[in-house]
Amino acid sequence: MKFILSLLLSLCIVIQLKAVTRVTCIGASITYGSTLKDPSTQSYPGQLQKLLGNNYVVSNFGVSSATMLRKGDLSYWNTQAWQQALHSQPDIVFIDLGGNDSKLINRIHLNEYEPDYHDMIRSLTQLPSHPRIVLLLPIPAFLADTNQIYDKVIVNDIIPRIRRVAYDERLEVIDMHSMFVNHENWMPDKIHPDLQGTTTTAKRLYDVIIQPKDISFDIFNKIRQPYKVSSFYGYPCAEFTNDGRDCKVVKPKWSAVGHPWVWRARFWGHEPQTDIALLERGFHIVYCDVAELLGNDEAISHWNNFYELLNNAGLSKKTVLEGMSRGGIYIYNWAAVNPGKVACVYADNALLDLRFWSDTTTLKQDYHLTYAGQISVLKASPIDQVPQIVKGGYPMLHLSADEDEALDPSKNTLLFEQKVKALHGSITVIHKPGFKHHPHSLPNPAPIVEFILRATGYRLPGITCIRW
Repeated sequence: MKFILSLLLSLCIVIQLKAVTRVTCIGASITYGSTLKDPSTQSYPGQLQKLLGNNYVVSNFGVSSATMLRKGDLSYWNTQAWQQALHSQPDIVFIDLGGNDSKLINRIHLNEYEPDYHDMIRSLTQLPSHPRIVLLLPIPAFLADTNQIYDKVIVNDIIPRIRRVAYDERLEVIDMHSMFVNHENWMPDKIHPDLQGTTTTAKRLYDVIIQPKDISFDIFNKIRQPYKVSSFYGYPCAEFTNDGRDCKVVKPKWSAVGHPWVWRARFWGHEPQTDIALLERGFHIVYCDVAELLGNDEAISHWNNFYELLNNAGLSKKTVLEGMSRGGIYIYNWAAVNPGKVACVYADNALLDLRFWSDTTTLKQDYHLTYAGQISVLKASPIDQVPQIVKGGYPMLHLSADEDEALDPSKNTLLFEQKVKALHGSITVIHKPGFKHHPHSLPNPAPIVEFILRATGYRLPGITCIRW
């Protein structure tokens, strides 16, 4: 009996050991936790360990001043930490190397950054544990000394290279740069995050690890039309024609359960930070070009056909509608006809009344008007369809630049808000004091992303809304 009990205990220990997930963090001083009082517990790997609990082992292999470049002034390749990382039997690897590569002394070697990154990934994928590898974009540097870590080089030279590597290797990439871009106050020395910054990073990586995933779903296999594939900021984008209109579908590296999606109405790729943040979280991003039909019956018909294609391909019944500027006409006119197919709306400095659209020639053609005077009595705008829109019961988020010179907020967003609230609809307006029509969105899209995640039911415990 004692032998059997001992054997069972041994088996339980083996099972428990196998159940532990090993997380390896590769990086430089930010990963190590420089400037923090207790890097072992206050660095983002240290905090990630606390969030994940005993079923995970998080190892911090950060080395101050290290570069991805083999020819860098302190190459990570030559450190003991790199060898330790390789021997850590990782199940998940986060790589955060690139900030130090932007130093003047290292910029002459940047043409070798991608080959070196590919080699590091290859070294990790060949490990017996076959880890999941996640690439982190460097956070901003707020230094004035352009000879040191320089944000312009990070944005223009390092980040595009990391996105290309992620696309080529089919790996996840997390945009840490946008998450810090409006929080210089989190970086006392202009380079390293304080405790609030590392806490936010740990929560973001915690979400990356624990979010439920559908890794078997591939919408490209279900698109009925011939398509070509391009890169959308490191994500595969299928481009094809449906119903005579140019269409695009960007798929995430894995799909969130239920296959949620965002429908961009106009201006594909413009201020894409919200789209990218949602791709990171398993959302699809789609587009059907109906320019310049201005939300008329023909536009709605094309969109209905596109929706049917995507719904039949497995995307969720309800979509997130995203409309910038005159994209507001497209999303709301479609939503007024299809209220049960909308999860939520994100509108940005939106045109909501066609009477204030400047291109009267196109407007007359789209709505079969014979003379300009008919525009003043045209009732085909979202501002005229508030009862139908509110009937959908979905929440709406609007960004409104208070000094918008192109679209008067008082005649568009603010009037629309009043009408929606009068009918007890759900609408939130984020004001941008001092801003004009451009730029759209927010440099840090966290409030927009948080709204969409809540509206679609995908909010996770680690997500923290960072206010504008």
